[in-house]
Amino acid sequence: MESVESGALYRLVDGSGGNLLVEAEELDGFFVSPGDDSSEVAFLRARLGERPPRRVEDVVLEVVNTQRERIGEYLVGGVTFGDSGTADARGEVPRVSFRHFGDRCEYPEAAGIWLRWASGRPLRTGEWLQRPAGHHQAWLHVVRNSWFATGHGAVRYGNAEVMTLDGASTVTKAGFYCALGEAANGPGGYFGSNLDALADCLRSSPVGTRPARLLWKDFSSSEEALGKQFVSAITAVLGEFGVVVEVR
Repeated sequence: MESVESGALYRLVDGSGGNLLVEAEELDGFFVSPGDDSSEVAFLRARLGERPPRRVEDVVLEVVNTQRERIGEYLVGGVTFGDSGTADARGEVPRVSFRHFGDRCEYPEAAGIWLRWASGRPLRTGEWLQRPAGHHQAWLHVVRNSWFATGHGAVRYGNAEVMTLDGASTVTKAGFYCALGEAANGPGGYFGSNLDALADCLRSSPVGTRPARLLWKDFSSSEEALGKQFVSAITAVLGEFGVVVEVR
């Protein structure tokens, strides 16, 4: 299991002033399966900010790495804190619960993926393939969330004329976008999470950074796994912005 070597992985901050409310390495009840309607979330072994208020109207949940840099964020809105108990000698409180009425993350696997991203070790190309196919959507969620939370735009940052995609590895639609993001912007890179988002990335990228060609290896495997309709739609969007798809 992944771990964060020091300090907090999650911190709750006042969105209007940026003041720290509470931080902890573990967060219970935020990464849930669809349909879980419990509204209580809890920080475990938490550290409180100075004089946290009982109620805050504009709250952001931040995900941070071992250097305490923000790598992800969720806008949770208004929060009401429960009783937190007394801090121990290290300043930790066993449990700090809060209720909110905003959205939670409906990808339970994202919690473990955030641990990996926060660990301080560089991401590797194709690392998402080591996880079950059912986790690809959660990985793509973390990719997209972190990409924008860290100040990136919906653009391609490289300028190589050719991007390469391995069709043998794209066994899910979410996995396809993970692979495409890596081809465009390196490990952990984002370049769309659906057709509209892909078009937005192509439209927003300066002409000099758009790839001239996409070399799609083992194209037939992608057609078989993803469906010809999906693959045709992808190639049509790429062609609309002048990207030639070369299949192998």
